[in-house]
Amino acid sequence: MMNDAVISVDGLGKRYSIGRKQEAYYTLRDTIAEVARKPMRAFRSLWQRHRNREAPLPSFWALQDVTFDVQRGEVIGIIGRNGAGKSTLLKILSRITEPTAGEVTLQERVGSLLEVGTGFHPELSGRDNVYLNGAILGMKRADIRRKFDEIVAFAEVEKFIDTPVKHYSSGMYLRLAFAVAAHLEPEILLVDEVLAVGDIAFQSKCLNKMKDVSGAGRTVLFVSHNMSAVQRLCQRAIVLHEGRIAYSGTSGDAINKYLSLGVNEQAEYSQDHAPQKPINIRRVWVTNGNRMPIAEARYDEELNVLIEYEVNQIVRGCAVWILLRTIEDVPVLCTADIDVDESLLGERRPGMYRSVITLPAKMLNAGNYYLVIGITSYPALLNHDRIEAVRFTILDIGTPERLRTGNSRPGVIQPFLAWDTATQAVA
Repeated sequence: MMNDAVISVDGLGKRYSIGRKQEAYYTLRDTIAEVARKPMRAFRSLWQRHRNREAPLPSFWALQDVTFDVQRGEVIGIIGRNGAGKSTLLKILSRITEPTAGEVTLQERVGSLLEVGTGFHPELSGRDNVYLNGAILGMKRADIRRKFDEIVAFAEVEKFIDTPVKHYSSGMYLRLAFAVAAHLEPEILLVDEVLAVGDIAFQSKCLNKMKDVSGAGRTVLFVSHNMSAVQRLCQRAIVLHEGRIAYSGTSGDAINKYLSLGVNEQAEYSQDHAPQKPINIRRVWVTNGNRMPIAEARYDEELNVLIEYEVNQIVRGCAVWILLRTIEDVPVLCTADIDVDESLLGERRPGMYRSVITLPAKMLNAGNYYLVIGITSYPALLNHDRIEAVRFTILDIGTPERLRTGNSRPGVIQPFLAWDTATQAVA
């Protein structure tokens, strides 16, 4: 069988050095002047710099022994938790960084969208940036001109196309960046989590466009934490875990593998302070009342979901929400803070906030669940933050059917519902 791989990755590894600050650069003139002023001190300084260069730096492998092929026209998901090596992999495929070990073979031209507006010049207008990015991709000016109206219409920035992109909102920036990358016909399109910050309607539009791209015989590598998008878009997926391939197969099986990795570690999610974001999630965990993160709970225990988030500038019209799903990606429930307090749609001032959501005891059936947590602006439906990183298990202890028969009842939920039974008079 002929191998039609357009991407071949063989034994790929990337190592980064850590721990030592970069030293100042010394010219020959600086060194001679130092020797002339203070010979002994200069000698000690030179010796120390020599020893620093010789001393091995501590390092870590962001990727190690990664091998896979991608066939022409495939849409492949790359999934894994933060730090798994996903973005490093795409940077190597995009020729932004060189691998430490292994080889990458690309048979076609690559278009990358690794972050919002990569390659855009802030002082240039949207129109000029479209032509600049097309030239970088190797497109002829006539080909860019032919696609120009379609790009602008897709991005919905017609009124602002001649405005410098430094004045664009993050949503406008994103829409134009994706439109350029998707419409200028690269044979391989690399997309890294850019859909997380777009509005919901545009996310759907992007997914449909990527389907069109693959349908035209081009290849897509799609990095995302949005498991629903991966399952909808990708025929198969690769799971990266601690820099290595943990699984490669159908997208459904890959998602199950991703969600099953590190159960205890996934009971809590945290991320660093991000002052550049107007509002973002800092920490999420599930507890049974003692405020400590748990990975397992009894059926008859009340659970609390705790969300800590920071507001870095005044925001309006925001909702914090959770979506509970089964490990098989079946939605169970969705709730938002504005459901019980619509005043939260008003102004949220800078500071740290904590929300507590109570999941009643004797509601969820035994099984594995994970939480999607997000912060969304209304009415634009702009997602400021979205994570899928908290997992917990409801143990089959104390459920009604288990107590009576030793078996489990079907269904996602198993609530104690009110029954009113009365004897009816016989006519």
